[in-house]
Amino acid sequence: MRSQRGVVLVFALVLLLCVTLLGVAAVSSSLSQSKMASSVQAQGLTFDAAEAAIAAVVFESEDEILLKDNNVDDPLTAARQGVPFNPLTDTLECVNENDWINRQLTSSGLTRGLQHTASGNFHSQPNVTSWSRTAFIQEKPCRGSSNVIGSGGLRCHVFVVRGCGQIEGKRTITANTLTVAVFGPSSEAQ
Repeated sequence: MRSQRGVVLVFALVLLLCVTLLGVAAVSSSLSQSKMASSVQAQGLTFDAAEAAIAAVVFESEDEILLKDNNVDDPLTAARQGVPFNPLTDTLECVNENDWINRQLTSSGLTRGLQHTASGNFHSQPNVTSWSRTAFIQEKPCRGSSNVIGSGGLRCHVFVVRGCGQIEGKRTITANTLTVAVFGPSSEAQ
């Protein structure tokens, strides 16, 4: 009888150990799934911020109030007056504030007649910043337009807009890029 009691005790301890290991495995699996879900959510927030920054440049460049004001420039006009961007040698990095036209989008959104240069968060909890870099690439004949348009002093002015989003305290930045072509007078005709 005594030897059977010891076997039952050992069996019960082994069974308890197995149940404990299964519980630990289940908890760590749910923790890693929670971390992955949090990471996907954060990536979505920064991507939304980058997309919103691009949309803000387009919004500001189409704003009739801003376009009529001779004292301020929209991002595309300002970029056209700057140094041209060469895709072969230059980089349009989100962290480069000095070489390209900068705009920032905050949680207050877009306002007609206003340059969006104020600093602030695009989203809170977590704090997400949203900004853009705009550069002029080149002036060229417009594809798909008639030769009459191309020869009459109108050309396509090509710009690149990079939207950026970052969560405060994180090293990674999510970026997206849009290439924009705008009809405009040829620089040779001026």
